[in-house]
Amino acid sequence: MGSHLAEALARAGHRVRVFDRPHLDTLPLVLGHRGCEVLSGDFLNPEDLARALTGAEAVFHLVSTTLPKTSNDNPLYDAETNVLGTLRLLQLCRQHRVAKLVFISSGGTVYGAPATLPIDETHPTQPTCAYGIHKLMVEKYLHLSHLLHGLDYCVLRVANAYGERQRTDVAQGAVAVFLERALRGEAIRIWGDGSVVRDYVYVGDVVKALLKALAYSGERKVFNIGCGAGVSVNRLVKEIEAVVGRPLALEYSPARGFDVPANVLDCSLARQHLAWKAETTLAEGLRRTCEWMRSAR
Repeated sequence: MGSHLAEALARAGHRVRVFDRPHLDTLPLVLGHRGCEVLSGDFLNPEDLARALTGAEAVFHLVSTTLPKTSNDNPLYDAETNVLGTLRLLQLCRQHRVAKLVFISSGGTVYGAPATLPIDETHPTQPTCAYGIHKLMVEKYLHLSHLLHGLDYCVLRVANAYGERQRTDVAQGAVAVFLERALRGEAIRIWGDGSVVRDYVYVGDVVKALLKALAYSGERKVFNIGCGAGVSVNRLVKEIEAVVGRPLALEYSPARGFDVPANVLDCSLARQHLAWKAETTLAEGLRRTCEWMRSAR
């Protein structure tokens, strides 16, 4: 997501600096050719962060050191690296006179099991994983920083994002993992019976929302970002079969305790205040992602 955002910002005429952990791939080189300055370092190292923030007017915070499926294994690590790391980032933003911060939160985990569908921003927040809790904590600290120090901010609670360049080695994101295994001719593992419903939103649409959030200056600060349409895992498999042109081998495993039965976001506020809505269909998004995976093999 960060690489797509950096490219879009550069195309829009912004001077872009990317801060990321040291990469073993060619991503820094790719972004460098697109006019982006690329720095690598440790999110928990204030000296590394200070280098990245020097001269910055706005910050997009996309860093997370954990994944929803593993965050419950070590909640202490989740809080130490994500919450405390972000508090240090906010302190440095004040020191470097950053005017605005846009934060990627998690529309898929902060709400927990839905009381109603689709889920709007007023829905109770009862996460079932530490990942969702740390996202909410960061949202609250952003609000506090705004009250105490005047830092403008915007929070995007993004649904299940997918698209080109999504990593498959960390097993995050059903679309990327399923497509990768499909292209390799390997069986796809499904947790539960495949009836779990999710809201899949294409990365290009998320990036457009991020650009809208940068320009936005209203009082409302938190927005859901998704397609607003529920897709079961079983239907997702059928959509992927249509893209790759063959049936897929499936392996069903017991359901995971942190997986809520359904998550579909109401994005009315984003349409009203950001003039944004998802435009890419699941079929088109899957086609683009699959083409990229095939070309990258």
